[in-house]
Amino acid sequence: MKEKGNPLMKKDLFINGKWKKAARYQSVISPYSEEVIGVVPSANEEEVNEAIAAAERARKEMAQLPAYKRAEIIEELAEKLEQKKEEAARLIAMEAAKPIATAREEVARTIQTYKFSAEEAKRIHGETLALDAAPGGENRLAFTVREPIGVIGAITPFNFPMNLVAHKVGPAIASGNTIVLKPASQTPLSAYFLAELLEETDLPAGAFNVVTGSGRTVGDQLVTDPRLAAITFTGSPSVGFEIRNKAGLKRVTLELGSNSAVIIDQGSDLDKVMARCVKGAYSFQGQVCISVQRIYVHESLYESFVEKFVKETVKLQTGDPLDPKTDISALISKKDLTRSLAWIKEAVQHGAKVAIGGKAEGNILYPTVLLNADPSLKVSCEEAFAPIAVISKFRTVEEAIEQVNNSRYGLQAGIYTDKMQHALLAAEKLRVGGVMINDIPTFRVDHMPYGGVKDSGMGREGIKYAIREMTELKLVVFHHYEK
Repeated sequence: MKEKGNPLMKKDLFINGKWKKAARYQSVISPYSEEVIGVVPSANEEEVNEAIAAAERARKEMAQLPAYKRAEIIEELAEKLEQKKEEAARLIAMEAAKPIATAREEVARTIQTYKFSAEEAKRIHGETLALDAAPGGENRLAFTVREPIGVIGAITPFNFPMNLVAHKVGPAIASGNTIVLKPASQTPLSAYFLAELLEETDLPAGAFNVVTGSGRTVGDQLVTDPRLAAITFTGSPSVGFEIRNKAGLKRVTLELGSNSAVIIDQGSDLDKVMARCVKGAYSFQGQVCISVQRIYVHESLYESFVEKFVKETVKLQTGDPLDPKTDISALISKKDLTRSLAWIKEAVQHGAKVAIGGKAEGNILYPTVLLNADPSLKVSCEEAFAPIAVISKFRTVEEAIEQVNNSRYGLQAGIYTDKMQHALLAAEKLRVGGVMINDIPTFRVDHMPYGGVKDSGMGREGIKYAIREMTELKLVVFHHYEK
């Protein structure tokens, strides 16, 4: 079958700069219509091995590629994506059920990510050290350089199928590494779209490879193959922990999600914060690692906040992701829909109140607001990855910070406050990778450091910071003898 009005897309493996037929293929299903929109390879061990071998062969050529040339390649990629940005946005909307307006935002951010990567390619440098600061260090000059780590395995999620790929591919190319990319099984078409663009650049053959298939086949092979020097993964904690255990001495960067929270302090202007909180909670159906899932509101503002939040949520329109008016479309899979409804049901059975939503139509879960939900419930303490917001009240900001920290996750958190002492207290006490003051935790621009603590992962993304993860620091000491 075909997605109505769109041709069926058939893709092959992209290995060593060429398209290669696979032994097996699998269908790509639209989360919204549940129709087949594409067919992509389901790579076997031999095909994955071929991709790794190609990346290994290209490693030396990439490492020797001058910084300006790496920058030119990435700049050209950004230009090509700019020229095809509407096609790219429609592709995201179809395979991820991301509303087209939000998909266009993702493409714009992806272009920025590659532009930042091109700039950072020219800024990879070390430092000089004064060795004579220590006895025995006289007559020595020391400096450091950063060298590419080698072959990188990139495993990416469905929720930002272009931009989160860019956050791995851009820094990898910028730092002179080669890549084997395994995109999410639900959204592989965007990765092959990228391969088509890179094919038209001067990137050396084998420097970028795409292999699609199951995590157990493709993912495990990338994680355990000794030819790979690093793994960069964005996805669930359970898979991330498994990767960490299997990777051995490989460099591993993990971004594992969160159940992000925002604090609405006493004195906050609700009219100013409301639009941001609703957008943070329900953008792309809440399937964002830093989606606003938990909202803690000062008791003096609680009733008013709930009333206004529900009023704004009612205005959101559900439907076809390709319709520009759609705010909320289908969850990525029926399994995720079933899980989300079960979590809501569990919350209600334990005393929570559904202020709005809590029901589904097709694969669309209506935006849901839960009140009086116990912190131990799944909707509170796990990552919902669905359009579910849990609103709770607090008496003091110290209590609110404690509630935010009462989580196994720690990616980002936000606080709205007009009190400097509360802002500084939150900055100091919140156990997260990023604190957003007078904004929601969903805020991210693509060159800032991004990553979490606790079960939210290890390492940092954001181009300059990702490059540090993808390079090795080498020390050079030059001893000049006295005459």
